[in-house]
Amino acid sequence: MTYKLIDLFAGAGGMSLGFCREGIEPILALDNDANAVATHNLNFDGEACCANIEEWLETATVPQADVVIGGPPCQGFSLLNKKRRGDSRRALWEPYLEIANRSGARVFIMENVAELFRSPELDAIRAKASGYGFDTRAAIFNAADYGAPQTRKRTIVVGWRSVSEPDFPPRPTHADPNKKLNLPPWRTVRQAIGDLPAPVGTEIGLGAPLNLHFGRTPTQRSIERYKAVPPGGNRFDLQRNAPQLTPDCWVRKKSGGTDLFGRLWWDRPSVTIRTEFFKPEKGRYLHPDQHRPITHREAARLMGFPDDFHFVGNKTQIAKQIGNAVPPALAAALGRMVHQMLEPLAMSA
Repeated sequence: MTYKLIDLFAGAGGMSLGFCREGIEPILALDNDANAVATHNLNFDGEACCANIEEWLETATVPQADVVIGGPPCQGFSLLNKKRRGDSRRALWEPYLEIANRSGARVFIMENVAELFRSPELDAIRAKASGYGFDTRAAIFNAADYGAPQTRKRTIVVGWRSVSEPDFPPRPTHADPNKKLNLPPWRTVRQAIGDLPAPVGTEIGLGAPLNLHFGRTPTQRSIERYKAVPPGGNRFDLQRNAPQLTPDCWVRKKSGGTDLFGRLWWDRPSVTIRTEFFKPEKGRYLHPDQHRPITHREAARLMGFPDDFHFVGNKTQIAKQIGNAVPPALAAALGRMVHQMLEPLAMSA
């Protein structure tokens, strides 16, 4: 049986892709990023709407669905925004839950930054969900534990009504190799991108889907900086090996930021892929052995998007869609859990 899915704050559709793999198909996706909506429309059936969720709710008829998924914007919870009390983006979980209720969904899955788990906002979310008849549980997940080649930690909230309690969190499919558990080891950068040749050109290539394995045009000074960072190294290695090339702000800052200007390791998962992965000064985004940042194609693979997934937009817009996505492998694990929750209902129907 195919179950009906609504994906809110859907972005490019990382969560939709994972749930589709488990037989849960989107009938509606909603996001206020026009390029992400176009991407979603190219890759999935159902309707994708570009709209502000609150404005959409004022005039739309919410379709009936079995499951609602999505991640209300997380900036209000981020450690980078601790002082932004009263950030209006904190409240966008309220229309999310209203749609979950009005759709008749039996299950919702809400995804957010890890810091939500210890935030008083989580208590408010769970209280509001309870008012709609949902029981809830929450946990912090590492996407690498579910087959993503990336150590991305996120809070997941599951809500359910009129179905049995979920097996939550789902049993991991992979494990940190240092823990010696009876599971396959975490997937590595090498497994995700090791077969790719050196990138060609500096622009998005033509084709269907578009070729995203393109490079940049760094200055000679940037290239010399890249060369000064050894495998697994970071900005501190740059300072030791080429102090004359190190920005003054990094020289003055003696601690913190161990991922800045860092190289990925071949035999570990990637660090969290963010929206500016093409800028090595933003994190550990240098290729493991080539003197360059990772490409859009490599970032998409490290997120878990297949090469035949179509993206719409320019370089920056596509990077934003990749960095904001939920790894499809993590979404698929949640999709399997939800499918098991709904299956008894289908069998008794």
